[in-house]
Amino acid sequence: MPAPQAWSACASTHGLRARAEMLARIRAFFAAAGVMEVETPILSHAGATDPALASLDVAATPVEAGAPPDRRLYLQTSPEFPMKRLLASGSGPIYQICKVFRGGERGRRHHPEFTLLEWYRPGWDDERLMGEVADLVRTALQRPTLPMERVRYRDLFREFLDLDPFTAPVQTLREAAITAGIPGADRLDLERDAWLDLLLTQCLEPCLGRSAMSFLCEYPPSQAALARIRPAGTSPHAQAVAERFELYIEGVELANGFHELTDAAEQGARFAHDCAERRRLGLAEIPPDGLLLAALESGMPASSGVALGLDRLLMIATGAPHIDQVLAFPIERA
Repeated sequence: MPAPQAWSACASTHGLRARAEMLARIRAFFAAAGVMEVETPILSHAGATDPALASLDVAATPVEAGAPPDRRLYLQTSPEFPMKRLLASGSGPIYQICKVFRGGERGRRHHPEFTLLEWYRPGWDDERLMGEVADLVRTALQRPTLPMERVRYRDLFREFLDLDPFTAPVQTLREAAITAGIPGADRLDLERDAWLDLLLTQCLEPCLGRSAMSFLCEYPPSQAALARIRPAGTSPHAQAVAERFELYIEGVELANGFHELTDAAEQGARFAHDCAERRRLGLAEIPPDGLLLAALESGMPASSGVALGLDRLLMIATGAPHIDQVLAFPIERA
């Protein structure tokens, strides 16, 4: 078979049609549920402060007359912050299907530009949102009987690695990574949460979502990101946990959800911590989103929200082993 020409589409016509039909089912799902579709800016004066994310930026001078020469605009890594501003403005339940951008991400399941579905439910907690995520995935995949399960973060580590991720010291986590045969683990010098993330991605994720949709939940508070913290004594293990979840199917992470943090002071402190960590790691300085903090200060309603990667979901639906097979034109042909 001749090699494909550089101008031609990467996804097949069948793959392109599968994407269009999935998007139509998702929009019909939210229309029936009374959730409004919205659009927010792709470019922002603020970026993602999370040290694990690399924001892509562009020069602002051609966009804004009189802007300083070094002024930058950031391509969104998620529409989360402007959507929360809409919630604070009284939008009610909302969803968005949009392109997002993350630098340094390229591989079988990663692409620097990808399609994200994100939605928010005022008045809901993360437990209730997990149920709706499961229903949405069943609809998108046309698998109405696909079961779901909730897996506690702590239980997962205890069952498969025989360690407690909430209390195990760094040296124990390092030894577990070496014992598991993770390449280069004996040469790494990582912070505690980085060791946990390494063990999760390399040793535990592949076993999730094999017989059901797996919702991994009750993360350590240090991994709360933008989620609330459930105080000690209110969870089954009498341990403070982050009210967040991640969805896995066939060992693939598809979604990340939160019972959203609405405390402006706490969110500002987390931004400051992120910025300090970026400086420590020698990463680019990223301006925090002051408009989000103002929206939280004004009184964003208690909400839960989730972001779901549609390209990966389409890979599951079509059996595609590489993300390029569900993209019209990957970055190399863009």
